[in-house]
Order: sequence, then structure tokens, then C-alpha cells
Amino acid sequence: MNTPMTASSTWIWQRPQWPRFHWQSEAVAPALRRATLRQGELLGLSYPVDLAEPAQALETLLTNIVNSSAIEGERLNVQSLRSSLARRLGLSDEPAYPVSPRSEGLAELMLEAVTALETPLTLDTLLRWHALLFPEPGLLQPIAAGQLRRDDDGPMQVVSGRIDRPRVHFEAPPATRLEAELAGFVEWFNASLGDHALDPLIRAGLCHLYLITLHPFEDGNGRLTRALTDRALAQAEAQSIRLYAMSEAIMARRGDYYAVLESTQRDGLDITRWLIWFLEILESAMNEAIAKIERTLQRQRFWQRHAQTALSDAQIKVLERLLEGGERGFENGISASQYQKVAKVSKATATRHLQDLVAKGCLEPLPGGGRSTRYRIIGDQ
Repeated sequence: MNTPMTASSTWIWQRPQWPRFHWQSEAVAPALRRATLRQGELLGLSYPVDLAEPAQALETLLTNIVNSSAIEGERLNVQSLRSSLARRLGLSDEPAYPVSPRSEGLAELMLEAVTALETPLTLDTLLRWHALLFPEPGLLQPIAAGQLRRDDDGPMQVVSGRIDRPRVHFEAPPATRLEAELAGFVEWFNASLGDHALDPLIRAGLCHLYLITLHPFEDGNGRLTRALTDRALAQAEAQSIRLYAMSEAIMARRGDYYAVLESTQRDGLDITRWLIWFLEILESAMNEAIAKIERTLQRQRFWQRHAQTALSDAQIKVLERLLEGGERGFENGISASQYQKVAKVSKATATRHLQDLVAKGCLEPLPGGGRSTRYRIIGDQ
């Protein structure tokens, strides 16, 4: 039963029509169109690179898990998590790094979230995923793993500021409503999968806002919500392993993430702003994945062209760094002094190597010249 709105009502879940979200389709349409176009471009690009291989799946899943935890301020043992994922993906018979109950639980949760996509969601599924998030007792206080919150100490609130003057960013529905609310959420999630009038990417945005607003557990709500959002996105593409990590894009704009959630949860049921933000973050994640794929394609074509080119180990090491792209790949080209540091050679050797790479058609000097000349990979001709 929905709580009637009173003069003191503040939160979205207190609105009489909750959870009947609505939005301004014309305002959302441009962001939705861009995200859909990027999605198609990404799926088209991935085919020739064969990025659905287990190794690529591991990297995408790892990035998502690590960043989803980082959003909440938690640092994970990346090597332990990598080993847990690798074993489940069949990349190794024995873990290359000691695993832990924590890494095993996170790996199991994420893989279950993005597989068996036609299996209906249940409340038991959410409870089991929450238990996987917290396989061991907390150091400071135990978490009621796999159990809905009880609110014994008062309403579940997200607060900041001084103890005597706290600022309440969000208050969740009372625990007494959770079972009924979650039953409604689960029913919606399963039914909406077959709703052809609802765009799949919009559905993922609704899923995220709906569950994070219910805040059904005493801890881990954000991580669980992002895992279920990954499931909704995987269902949108009808494939378990996607090539983009949305949690990484959210982490890059974490402040905006919390701000738009707070604003949306304080306003009415018009969630236009939230959906636009969600779709823009989704587009950003896809753009990053597209850039990575294009760098992979460039690397493959580069080494095909230079399969017979005689290169030293130092030259190959520097070329690989340049082909990585991004900050590690020296986006603005590499100088002789930078070459010297990466290759661990003398300055004279660095200069000679760079001149040799130019002569062999691997690099070209950027405009400017002089002692500060920078060099970049010669692209596809």
C-alpha cells in the first residue's frame, strides 16, 4: 500500500502515484538516440576483433566490479578478484593469485547477474546476491547479509555534515514496506522485459532508480543496484558479456551521480533529468569501449604491416605503449627523453632508435621540430 503524501512529504516514494514514473519523451529522445547509435556501433565494431573472448570478458567484468565498489569508497584486492573471475571463465585451472571469500562472492554475483538472462528475477535472487556481497562479518560491525534491513535504529537515511546539524540527502521507505515494495519491483522487472513499448535502455535506467530508491539492505544497495542494472543492459543486448563498463563511467562522475539521484528522489515522479543523465553516462561508457576497440584494431593492423620489420625489444616496448593510447600511450606523442625513460636506454640511443623507427615507417615526427620533437604512430594508410 502506498503512503499518502502529506504536507511534510519529501521523497519520491511518498508520492501518491509511486512507482508510476513518467518522463518527457521529447527531452529524453536525443540522449536515447545517441546511446542507441553508440550501442549499434559498438556491437558492429566488436565482431572482427573477437572481443567476446573470455579474456576480454574478464577485463570488462573486473573493471565493472572494481569501479562499482570504488563508487562506495571500497578498495578491492584486484589480483584476487581477477583470479576468481578467471577460474569461472575457464581461463586457468588454478588461481594465479590467492582468492578470498570476498573475491569469490563478487565474481559469482557478477557472473550470475549477466548470465541466464531469461531466468526470472526473484526476491530470493536479490537476497542471495546480497549475501555474496558480504561473505564475511564486517570488521567494525556485522552486516545482516542476505536479509532485508530492519530500521531498528530509526529510518534508513543517507546523511552528511555535522552530527548536530546533519544534512539528509535521502531517506528510504520504511522497512515495514519493503517486502511489498520489492514484490512490486520484481514483478515490474520481469514483466517489463517483454514490454516492446518500453525501450530497453530506458528500462535499465528505470531499474537503477527504482531499486536504489527502495534501498532494501542496510549496506551494499548501490553495488547490488549496479549489478542488476548490468543485467538489464545485458538483456537489452541479448548477450551476457558487454564490452563497456558503466560503473567506470559513473565513477568518473561520482559527484554528479549522487547529486542527480538526490535531486530526482526529492522531486516528483517526472524522472526526465535522471534518464538523460543515465543515458549520457551510458553513451560515455560506450564511447570509451569504442575507443579501446579502435586502438585494438589499430594495434592489429600496425603489427600486420610491420610483421617483417626488424625491431629491437626496446623499440617494440615503446611502440606498444604508443599503441595503447590514452595517458599511458602518450596521446600527444613521445619525445626522446620519454623514450629514454620507457626503454631504459641512453639519450643517444633513444634518439637513434626514434630516427630508425621513422625510417622504417613506424613513427612520424609531429610539427615543431628541434630538441623537443615528438613522434607518433603512423596511422592506417
